[in-house]
Amino acid sequence: MLLLLLLLAVLFIVWSTTKLQLHPFLALLLTALGYGLLSGMPFETILKAVNEGFGGTLGSIGLVILLGVMIGAFLEKSGGAYGLAEKILKIVGKSRVPLGMSLIGYVVSIPVFADSGFIILSPLNKALTKRSNRSLATTSIALAIGLVASHTMVPPTPGPIAAAGILGADLGIVIFWGMIASLIAMIPPLIFCYKVASKTYIDPNPEFTEADLIEKTKNAPSAWLSALPIVVPIGLIVIKSFNDYSGLISNVKINEIIGFVGTPVIALLLGLAIALFLPKKLEKKMLSTQGWIGKALIDAAVIIMITGAGGIFGKVLQNSGLAEVIGDTLGQANLGIWLPFLIAAALKTAQGSSTVALITTASIVAPLMPDLGFDTDLSKALAVLAIGAGSAVVSHANDSFFWILTQMTNMKVSTGYKLQSVSTGIFGISAILVVYLISIIFA
Repeated sequence: MLLLLLLLAVLFIVWSTTKLQLHPFLALLLTALGYGLLSGMPFETILKAVNEGFGGTLGSIGLVILLGVMIGAFLEKSGGAYGLAEKILKIVGKSRVPLGMSLIGYVVSIPVFADSGFIILSPLNKALTKRSNRSLATTSIALAIGLVASHTMVPPTPGPIAAAGILGADLGIVIFWGMIASLIAMIPPLIFCYKVASKTYIDPNPEFTEADLIEKTKNAPSAWLSALPIVVPIGLIVIKSFNDYSGLISNVKINEIIGFVGTPVIALLLGLAIALFLPKKLEKKMLSTQGWIGKALIDAAVIIMITGAGGIFGKVLQNSGLAEVIGDTLGQANLGIWLPFLIAAALKTAQGSSTVALITTASIVAPLMPDLGFDTDLSKALAVLAIGAGSAVVSHANDSFFWILTQMTNMKVSTGYKLQSVSTGIFGISAILVVYLISIIFA
């Protein structure tokens, strides 16, 4: 019954936002409330899920979105993003922009959450897309593939680290095979990007003509200065992540400082401070309600509201007991390496969060490890990677990343399902096939 309700909920979201032109915020909120009522959840539980889902999601990502959009505004308006794009285009070439964005996303998402990485890299992605005369659909899906690949399969991302800890897997082995499996698994969805996503045209900046772009590039700040608002926040987050994992620095005070400046909100705030040096002359009106900052906040508000509503939907699904139903049903099947994949895929599709799918599946599979034959260091690591592959399948309406991608690229919800949902499905299936082959050859 819960699975049937989930299917109906997804169909209602797609139908209401495409056919009825209902705003995604209202569609998600109504769907969440409807699912909670029809699944028999107590009123108090539904209201608690609404508050926790909205507040929890925005508590973790709301300020990141705001600061990321403000940095993007300064990069765009000053011409910095276009100047940086010119330099990168000379290195990778116009025909390889989607591949370049995918690899950049892959590296960034190892220490940084996928949705935060997409927000940080969005202005660069749009500028590169405009300069290479491509569709934003192609480059955005390619970027998303790279972000999702390392986010779900390569520590020190929190999900894979937690799953490895629960299953007692060696982190070094997980990282080694995770990088190999995820990079190979990116090939089929990238082909999908070039062949299918490219047929859907989305203008990265319809307000700009080629003449405007030439003018912007001519007056742009230097490429190295333009890169700093992106590189510094990512660098600080990477340093914090590495230090948390390795414990390399023993000095308590230095650890506190690294932990503070490496928090995404503070790191992006420092990035915004650097972005203020991008214009040739910083004027007061740029920071006003009618200026660059004011417009950026208005743009960010819509994204934040929809992302928060997606958080409500995901929380209602989590509190409905759907995870337990899926775990009990699939946990009884003896499917070897495919079992953790299928449980994680079902949980990801059902409730939206890859991290929750990773941790929950690891907890379900942990008691079954000896029976499944996962008793060596390699087999335990492959079980973690199978869960990671499943946690990518599939990104849709209950995933905050889905809404960040579609809203920041002006992509229709139906198009998001055709491109983002399908590409994550292709990646997850490709990843488990690679993991399965590794288990046959090496385990």
